[in-house]
Amino acid sequence: MLLEQALGVRPAVGADPEVLSVVQHHDRVRPGALFVARRGQHFDAHAVLAEVVAAGAVAVVGEAELPGGVPPGSVPYLRVPDARVALPLLAAAFHGWPSRALSVLGVTGTDGKTTTATLLHHLLTGRRPAALISTASIVLGDEHLPLEGHFTTPEATEVQALLARCRDRGIEQVVLESSSHGFSLHRLDAVDFALGVWTNLSPEHLDHHGDLDAYREAKATLMRRSPVSVLNRDEPDFAFFAAAARRVVAYGRHEASDVRLETLEEVPAGLRLSIVAGTERVRAELPMAGRFNAWNALAALTAAREVGVPLAAGATQLAGFAGVPGRMQVIQARPFAVIVDFAHTAPALAKALDAARPAAPGRLLVVVGSAGERDPAKRAPLGGAAVRHASVAFFTEEDARSEDVHAILATMAEGAVAAGARADRDFFLVPDRREAIRRAISAAAPGDVVLLAGKGHEARLERARESLPWDEAAEARRWL
Repeated sequence: MLLEQALGVRPAVGADPEVLSVVQHHDRVRPGALFVARRGQHFDAHAVLAEVVAAGAVAVVGEAELPGGVPPGSVPYLRVPDARVALPLLAAAFHGWPSRALSVLGVTGTDGKTTTATLLHHLLTGRRPAALISTASIVLGDEHLPLEGHFTTPEATEVQALLARCRDRGIEQVVLESSSHGFSLHRLDAVDFALGVWTNLSPEHLDHHGDLDAYREAKATLMRRSPVSVLNRDEPDFAFFAAAARRVVAYGRHEASDVRLETLEEVPAGLRLSIVAGTERVRAELPMAGRFNAWNALAALTAAREVGVPLAAGATQLAGFAGVPGRMQVIQARPFAVIVDFAHTAPALAKALDAARPAAPGRLLVVVGSAGERDPAKRAPLGGAAVRHASVAFFTEEDARSEDVHAILATMAEGAVAAGARADRDFFLVPDRREAIRRAISAAAPGDVVLLAGKGHEARLERARESLPWDEAAEARRWL
């Protein structure tokens, strides 16, 4: 049965039922489901097992003794030490271990994951159908699927179901954005990677990981599990990730890079790159603003080269890249520019603001917030980065969730003041994001640039008692 195939054990009691799905959300249980009961931060699924069995579950995996209300022997019940570890194995076994029939290319890093993954997918589709599973989009060949939630990496059940769809459609290559949460929460445990890409590292998600070392270790999981690792040679943590890798292919400006960025020029249409790999030299045009995107493009070119896309062919194909929703997305260029970007860490915000900076005498205005229930240590640095790199900042909500948005903004203001800024002159506190966008656009003059940072492509705005449909680009257009 499935339990034995995935976990190597059989439940002590119970029959051998036909399993029609593997489910971890009790409200999604249908007849024939195998239900995995997890203990979460706010909810313990073991409390609803009687409801789950009544809904038609034919087997249950959990971490506790079978609770009262569930007749012993009514369904096979297997107790495991950690349901999160069991879940991806069960999902992968149910779908026939799909990643074993695919070439899965993982992309990790603090910033640039989504852009690099989307660029890599673009390069691969020049040869044959490929798939992309990322924060900004899910594309299976010519099929675009809707995004759910705020996860960079979907839950293990969704990951395995998507990989199975790729295999069944004859897609051979899958680009999978692979987050630190994806590794630490075991969502990616049953994925066989063919190659891993690492972009960079800066403090992020420390509320979840505890400290920078644990965060770095989670990211390095991709290198340990990949036969080939494509690493940024220009980053300070290169040596750490190289030590975790089986085989390293380096990219960057560093002279020891296998694929080296020789020259970089900003042009009206984007970026112009000259790239050297051994005796080969190619030129490329990338229709994206921001010098940092040259490294994202170089990572994608290097990874594509490793899986069979010639460097020259990839460089030519870059010119046709359509961009990434919510990543330096230009909503309006004149008389003043409005740009939507996902930057939500201090280093990423600084890079985005520097990339968006207008020619003098134009000003740079930014709307930015910091998420509730997520890494409070990054809030003050975000405020500092905003006022150091922009002319005027509007601090606002960004999924405050159960936290007081005023308290979040106060911490951002502390970082701004520490950077030498003055309230109600250099920065303003505007708790409502819609109002903050309106004020920034209303304040813009010809020649200015307004950067709306932090939400990017996300389709929900989460508050304490509500989750609102959200479209940052549409909000900008509304006020324009």
